[in-house]
Amino acid sequence: MLGFENYLFYFSIFIIGTLKKNRREGDFMHFLSLIPAKGVILDIGANIGAMTVHLARRFPASEIYAFEPVPYNLNTLKRIIKHYRLRNVIIKETALGDFNGTVQMVVPTLGKAKQHGLSHVVDASITSFNEGETVSSPITRLDDIAILNHPEICIAAIKLDVENFEYRVLKGGEGLIAKHKPIIYCELWENENREQCLSLMQSLGYNVYILEKKKLVIFNPQSHATQNFFFICKTSEVKLS
Repeated sequence: MLGFENYLFYFSIFIIGTLKKNRREGDFMHFLSLIPAKGVILDIGANIGAMTVHLARRFPASEIYAFEPVPYNLNTLKRIIKHYRLRNVIIKETALGDFNGTVQMVVPTLGKAKQHGLSHVVDASITSFNEGETVSSPITRLDDIAILNHPEICIAAIKLDVENFEYRVLKGGEGLIAKHKPIIYCELWENENREQCLSLMQSLGYNVYILEKKKLVIFNPQSHATQNFFFICKTSEVKLS
């Protein structure tokens, strides 16, 4: 009745208003508590803006770079930023990966329902949720984004959720990650993409944590079942609890 994009707009407002009380988002709220007060924050896979708003409100003195390439999500993100009158959000209309060029994005459908939250890059490595509406998008490497390479920029934190394309995003940002050592909060399914991400981040001097009983503990694949991971550099001064 509302139309799909109006539905996304009001759904985002609902998620923003209830996020703090949502037990499933406790990991993200803990991530917010770890981010330093100063520095740029990257929201990669900003989707319809729910987490972008929380980042922008919690850190009004920080610039939030929100990356979102899918038109449905992007239009909602823009409306949400305007609705909440956020002046510290910079929207980047591009996908991120380990190369520069153009890619196809798919918005999966189940029956007649568009699954906007499962939108992802069309890639041979991603074998799930590939049936749906496709659109073309630019793609670039984090390391090649000029503004993020400005000498006065300090990247404090990254939220990364791109539906099984995370490794390619991290690979394309190795230089910036090695330079700035940001805290990274990442959703990873249990598959090869996860293993590649963990290996890469450990090679860059990061420890891998999960949240257990409101405390960060080193991830143990034998005993921990989760999709939410915290990457924190071994030399970081961030307090873990």
